[in-house]
Amino acid sequence: MIRKPVVAGQFYPGTKNELEEMIDSCIQHKFGPGNQIQNDEKIYGIISPHAGYIYSGPTACHSYKAISSKNPELVIILGPNHFGVGKDVATMVDAQWETPLGLVEIDSEAAREIANNSKYIEIDEFSHSRDHSLEVQIPMLQSIFSEKFKILPIILRDQSLEMAKDVGNAVAQIAKSRNTMIVASSDFTHYEENSFAHSQDKALIEPILEIDVEKFYSVLMEKRVTACGYGAIASVMIACKNLGAVKGELLSYTTSGDVMGDTSSVVGYGAIKFI
Repeated sequence: MIRKPVVAGQFYPGTKNELEEMIDSCIQHKFGPGNQIQNDEKIYGIISPHAGYIYSGPTACHSYKAISSKNPELVIILGPNHFGVGKDVATMVDAQWETPLGLVEIDSEAAREIANNSKYIEIDEFSHSRDHSLEVQIPMLQSIFSEKFKILPIILRDQSLEMAKDVGNAVAQIAKSRNTMIVASSDFTHYEENSFAHSQDKALIEPILEIDVEKFYSVLMEKRVTACGYGAIASVMIACKNLGAVKGELLSYTTSGDVMGDTSSVVGYGAIKFI
């Protein structure tokens, strides 16, 4: 089956040419990475935002630029289930995801394997039917990788610490046997004043950079940080640490207010790599 795009023409342009131009303009944007040269370090995973490209694209491009010299066979993408449809945690099999840049195949073997290895992950395509959190990452991946890659999409309705530990360990198990890149799709603070969003997110990003999952959840709860994909972030922290990452590095942090100028009610975006 083909999983058709649900936010093409909304979150990002609906035609190939416009989409390629948009990604290019995000790279060259004043908040984008520009033409900086990447050093050849081992990167286990990244965090990338998932708002409309006009808002979060420049920040997302920092994460994608960092991994642009890698050519993974498999990209495992985890993100929150904004609509709460389907299962608590779901992957899917026997499908391709379509974007204006073409089709990307799901690694069904990896999907079945991870569903066996995890007590949370189930195979359920309906869970993936409406959401943008995984979809918006795919054109970015298609534009930076020259080689063909497959994806393993994992969408999370349950974002508890217990789930994150289980899913993170299962992701690491899959990644050990393949040339893999792991992507956590999440925005940070939602609909707060700009300087407050900056301070909230700074507090939450600290334990991410330390790869300290317990501290991450305690800051999240204490400060009530409204990061939508916190379970995806936590799962990827756990997976990357399992694989040998020793720290996260903040590549860029902006808010929609920094980009668009309206600072009264903003959403925060962070680009982070795990090395």
